[in-house]
Amino acid sequence: MPRFFVDLPLAATDSLRLPPAAARHVQVLRLQPDEGITLFDGRGGEWSAEVVSMGRQHVDVRVIDHDPVERELPVNVTLVAAMPANDRFDWLVEKATELGATAIEPVQTGRSVLRLSGERAERKQAHWQAVAIAAAEQCGRTRVPRIGPIRTLTALLTEAAGTVNTGASAMGRLLLSLAEARPLAERLHDGVAARITQWTLFSGPEGGFTPEEEAALRGQGALPTTLGPRVLRAETAPLAVLAAIGTRL
Repeated sequence: MPRFFVDLPLAATDSLRLPPAAARHVQVLRLQPDEGITLFDGRGGEWSAEVVSMGRQHVDVRVIDHDPVERELPVNVTLVAAMPANDRFDWLVEKATELGATAIEPVQTGRSVLRLSGERAERKQAHWQAVAIAAAEQCGRTRVPRIGPIRTLTALLTEAAGTVNTGASAMGRLLLSLAEARPLAERLHDGVAARITQWTLFSGPEGGFTPEEEAALRGQGALPTTLGPRVLRAETAPLAVLAAIGTRL
């Protein structure tokens, strides 16, 4: 059954007009009145609904019943990723959504090729949020990852400086590193990892983080982690970690 994200609180017996993006999707699929659809609002679970009426620019539906199903990872994973060149970040957002990322923070680093600011950056953020919504609709997720604003790694670390992991919290930080580092399997299977409920994964651009950036990340508690002897692409490496976290749990 077709699934659509609606950024509105849903409730049984509601009649509502779908937001423009969802309405266009219904029209593209040529759905007709009385046909069933599934809606989710990102607040947990999903809703059965049916199309009531359609116009040239609107679709009205009736919400019927709530299913409390959850398909999320049992831990939150925030991906802090340097934006790769070209349009490969679109693919990364799509696949990270499918693999369960809770939030994605696009950053610019010393070795970043793609650099955006101002209105271009805002348009890209909105575009990537739409990519995440479409991926969540397709893969069955009941929540949509939040795509953060584009900013420098320095700005993000400055903001996060007050939340350094003391070791007693349930937060874990992983730094994908080409320098000396422990294997991912060891990071995910030690005694501390079993207590972590929120991971932050830092993944660099083509060429990796600079030595100064690595030092700053390690200073905020990020654990240098390797994926093995092969060097993966900037858009591939974080997905390997997300898949490993999902498999481990």
